[in-house]
Amino acid sequence: MARRTGILVGSILVGLFLVGWFVRMLTLSGKPVSAPVGNLPATSATLASSSPPSASGPTFTSVYAHNVELRKGPNFRVYVPWLHGKIIRTRREVNPSFDDPDSFILDVDNGIIRANVGDLINYLNVSAASQSPLKNISLVGDGDQVKLHGTVHKILSLPIEIDGTISPYPDRQIRMHVTKLSILKVPLKGVLGAFKLTVADLFDPHGTQGIRVSGNDVFFDTQQLLPPPHITGQFTSVRMRNPDLEVTYGNAQSTMARVEQWRNFLQLLDGSIDFGKLTMHHVDIIMIDTSNDAWFDLDLNHYQEQLVNGYTRMTPQAGLQIFMPDLETLPHNKAVQNISIEWMKNRNLPPPSDIMNR
Repeated sequence: MARRTGILVGSILVGLFLVGWFVRMLTLSGKPVSAPVGNLPATSATLASSSPPSASGPTFTSVYAHNVELRKGPNFRVYVPWLHGKIIRTRREVNPSFDDPDSFILDVDNGIIRANVGDLINYLNVSAASQSPLKNISLVGDGDQVKLHGTVHKILSLPIEIDGTISPYPDRQIRMHVTKLSILKVPLKGVLGAFKLTVADLFDPHGTQGIRVSGNDVFFDTQQLLPPPHITGQFTSVRMRNPDLEVTYGNAQSTMARVEQWRNFLQLLDGSIDFGKLTMHHVDIIMIDTSNDAWFDLDLNHYQEQLVNGYTRMTPQAGLQIFMPDLETLPHNKAVQNISIEWMKNRNLPPPSDIMNR
């Protein structure tokens, strides 16, 4: 009888403990948890944790990048000397994923992004913008002054030359104010004035996605016009810095001086991210360029190949440090780098050489 009573009392105590634990977990689940900051030296503008999650939805992921060459598909890339911003999911119920560039937007608070003019023009000539009457586009310039060439069909195909001034405009747009429009090197008001060609005639009358014309101003929405992952944020300056078009967000120039000697890296903090078969919550990932060249070449279409040929270690805070080679330095041999079942079955075989060398 005493034994049964003891068992009964013990069961009741265990039940009360489990109920108390469950209630405590429900209480704690509403508390924000900040991901630990990486081990790199911090400045007043770098490597800070993002804000805690709000009641309106899940927290975003903060992103920091230094000297990253980001390939956005086979025909376009951007160069990022410095960037601080956040990754915003495009669908509330879907985590941002490296494998789906349309699953997130990169919202820049402070940074510098450059696009090679040749890459930019090649992309425009083969993208949706090619639906506009203006074909065979080329672009040159210096500072805020640009000169655009192309051909437009107006009764017959005519070579066009446009002189303009570029400047930042609200809502992530670049404005080009046209100061001169010429046909065949002859001013429009001259011999060929009868064609009555206007700036609006050079672009799709139905509205090319990402391009809008108002009078002598052409507005380029970089988020819509360029390939994913889409980049947004308020520009503070836009200029031609040959051979690139350079866009500045915030006061990034002052930060650049402080991080100039840092290694090339991409760091993600907080929120949730999918990559391959894995999902990471309270994200703490830093990808570090193992080469000593000017840019960390990161290709979203082939990042897993870069991961496989690099090495990863876990930090004491359960974060990931990923040391990655540039895409162009990957070995051509496609041998699968898996631990074989034969090695698992024989403890006398040494570990694979690529594991021992890391």
